[in-house]
Amino acid sequence: MSTNISKKKRDDLLDKIKQIRAFIAAAPQDENTGNLLSYLSDLEKDVNGKKYGLVFEEHREEIDEVLDTHTPVLTEDADLFIDHGGQMNFLIEGDNLASLKLLEKTHKGKIDLIYIDPPYNTGASNWIYDNDYVDGNDLFKHSKWLSMMQSRLTLAKNLLTDKGVLICAIDENESATLRLLLDDIFGADYEYNCITIIHNPRGIQGKNFSYTNEFAYFVIPKGDKIIGKRHLSDDEIYWSPLRNWGSESLRTDARNCFYPIIVKDEKIIGFGDVSPNDYHPKKNELLEDGSIAVYPIDAKGVERKWRYARQSVEGILGYLAVKKTRGIYDIDLGKTFGTYKTVWSDPKYDANGYGKQLLNSILPNCSFDFPKSLWNVHDCLYSVVAKKSDATILDFFAGSGTTGHAVMKLNAEDGGTRRFILCTNNENGICRDVTYERIRRVIDKEDYAASLKYYKVDYVPISDRMYYEYADELLRHIRELVELENGINFTGNEEIAIVLTEDELAAFIADKDRFAKCRRLYMGHDLLPDEEQEAALFQNKIDVSIIPDYYYRDLQEG
Repeated sequence: MSTNISKKKRDDLLDKIKQIRAFIAAAPQDENTGNLLSYLSDLEKDVNGKKYGLVFEEHREEIDEVLDTHTPVLTEDADLFIDHGGQMNFLIEGDNLASLKLLEKTHKGKIDLIYIDPPYNTGASNWIYDNDYVDGNDLFKHSKWLSMMQSRLTLAKNLLTDKGVLICAIDENESATLRLLLDDIFGADYEYNCITIIHNPRGIQGKNFSYTNEFAYFVIPKGDKIIGKRHLSDDEIYWSPLRNWGSESLRTDARNCFYPIIVKDEKIIGFGDVSPNDYHPKKNELLEDGSIAVYPIDAKGVERKWRYARQSVEGILGYLAVKKTRGIYDIDLGKTFGTYKTVWSDPKYDANGYGKQLLNSILPNCSFDFPKSLWNVHDCLYSVVAKKSDATILDFFAGSGTTGHAVMKLNAEDGGTRRFILCTNNENGICRDVTYERIRRVIDKEDYAASLKYYKVDYVPISDRMYYEYADELLRHIRELVELENGINFTGNEEIAIVLTEDELAAFIADKDRFAKCRRLYMGHDLLPDEEQEAALFQNKIDVSIIPDYYYRDLQEG
C-alpha cells in the first residue's frame, strides 16, 4: 500500500498548529493574542489549500491599483467613427482588464466566441508587465504571465454564452501552464482541445529543435456539437459512385431511387422524376434539348439505384460531380466537408506571407511584430461560427486587428452579420495607428459593409467619495455603454434616441420632428414619465427600452 507523503507532512503541520493554538489559549491573554490566532487561521488555510494543479506566485499589476480607487468608463472619439453600413463594431483603447470589467456590464453571457492571441512570454523582451520588459532572466516571469492571464480569463468566462467558445493562441513557452490555468478557470464542464498550427514552415531555430508550429487551445462547453465541418482540399476529397452497389442495390429495392440526373456540358443541371416501373432506359439517354439523362445502370446493364432518393438528392447537389469514362456519363458523390483534425498545415497559415507581409501591404513599413496569418484566424473563427452568421466575437488582445479583419472577411463570404469587439492598449500607438488604421483601410479597400466606433477607457476617481459626488460623471458615459451593448450609433440615427434625465425626456417629446421619427427610446432606469408623456410615447408607437440600473454603478458596487 502506497503512502501519501505530502498528506502526512501536511497532517503533521496541522497538528503542530493545533498544539500552538492550545498553548496560546492556556497562556495569559494580551492585545497580541487575537493577531496570533488570526495568523494561525491563515496559516491553516494555506496548509489546507490546493495541493494539485497550477500553483504560482500571484502578482498585482498597476491596473489593479488603479481599479481599487477608480471606476472605468468609456468615452467615444467621434472623429474616428467609420460609417460604412453593415454591422456596428467596436474598438476599445485601454488596458484590457478595465475593458473586460466594462464588458461585464454590457455583454455578460452574450459573447459567442472569444479569440485571443496574448503575449507569448518568450523571454525575448517583447512583453511589458507594469511598464517594464519581462525577459528570460526574470525568476517570476511565469508567475507574472499567469497572474495577468488569470484575472482576464476569469472575467472572459463570464462573457461567454452557454455555448460560447474560447480560442487562445499560444506557443511552447506557456502552453503547459495555460492548459492548467484554463482547467482551473473553466473546470469540468468544458473540454479542452489543443490544436497544432504550422505557422512558420521555415522554422525558428532552437538549441535542439527548429520550431515550426504554435498552438490554439479551443475551450468548448461539453455536451454539444459546436465545432462545424471544415472544407476539404481537392486532394482530400474521396469520390465514389452515387450509384449503389452490393446487396440491396437493385432498382427493385427502392423505387424512389431510380430517376434520371440531367447533365449538360458535363455539369448537373437538374433531376428528373422517378421512372415508371415499366420504363427501362439505357444508362445515358439523349434528350431533345441536347442534355443527357444519366440513370443508375452499371457497366453490365443492371438497373441499380442511386444512393439518395429523388426527394432528398437535391440537398446534396453540391457534393455531386459528373464523371465521363469512354464517352459514358456517370455521377460521383464526394464528401467535401470533414471533421477538423488536431494538426492544421496549410501554406496560408504562414505568419510571414499572410501575416507580416499582408499587414505591410495594408500599412507600409508597419513595425508591429508577429501579426497572425489572416487565414489562421479566419479558419479558427470559421470552425466555430460558420453556421452562426450573427455571432458576436471578442478579441481583448487585439494587436494588429487580424480578428476584426477576419470577421469582416467571413461576413463578405457568406453575407453574415457577425460583429466584433476589439480591445487593446495604445502602447507605441498600436490601437490608433495599427489596429484602427488597418480596419479603416481594409473596409475602404475591400468595400466591406462594416462600421466602427472607437472608444477610450477613462477613469473616474471614487476613493473617499460618496456615490452622489461622482454619479453625474458616470451619467455622462452611459450613452457609450448602451451603444456597445446594442450595437447601435445614436449620432445621425433619427429612429433611436436616449434620455437620461427628466429635462432630456421633456425636451425629446417637445421636439415634434425628432419625436415623430423615433421608433425606439432608451430611457434611464430611474425616469418616471408622467401620464401625458406615457400616452405620447404609446400613441407614437415608440418602443421604450429601460437602461439597466447596473450601468450606473461603479465596479466596486458590482
